[in-house]
Amino acid sequence: MLYTLDEILRYGDVLNIIQADETDRIVERKDVPLFDKDAFREAIINAFLHNKWIEMNEPMVTIYSDRIEILSRGTIPQGQTVEGFFLGESIPVNKKLSEIFLQLHISEKTSRGVPKITEKYGKEAFEFRENSIIVKIPFNWINTMYDKEGNKEGNKEGNKGIEYSYLNETQKIILQEIKNNPNITKKQIQEKIGKGKTAVDRGIANLKEKGYIEHIGSNRAGYWKILI
Repeated sequence: MLYTLDEILRYGDVLNIIQADETDRIVERKDVPLFDKDAFREAIINAFLHNKWIEMNEPMVTIYSDRIEILSRGTIPQGQTVEGFFLGESIPVNKKLSEIFLQLHISEKTSRGVPKITEKYGKEAFEFRENSIIVKIPFNWINTMYDKEGNKEGNKEGNKGIEYSYLNETQKIILQEIKNNPNITKKQIQEKIGKGKTAVDRGIANLKEKGYIEHIGSNRAGYWKILI
């Protein structure tokens, strides 16, 4: 269980790409993470810590193009109120596991997990179901894809979408797929967009050359970083 927890937290670090925010840039660009690392960590740890393991069902992490959903089995423990839950008045579901997490400094005795999440994303980040609790961690995409005609309305600062007009349709589609899933492989891109290997390789090469993306790490375990 501890190994799986560590692997998920590590994967979160890989998934949490750093984006370059060039808005109102004067000297240095602003680096913006895809999501809040601390909120993600607390949500994952809470899912493991308060999951109803006795029913032999593990927590579930689902990644969408705009969010991460972290589901833990079971509901608010008996004797705890929704108000107390959001205030961080934790009642351990698995006392022994809670003690182990405390001894290993994985979790804190102060039970600040839920307040940390609500401080960043509000109470609406939580969804209470009959037999489960879901935490939704939204992605903070700062780059928006534009259609072939670009941003028709424009703005006073100039059309910020104009930079995407230099991409052909295949390159735009590839870039969107990479934004949706930074861990996507070239083969998966081919299957998603219905293009052959040569077209995808050429499109990716052009995106790299124009400074839109770069690949971090190995081909097998790396990920795509959006630069623009």
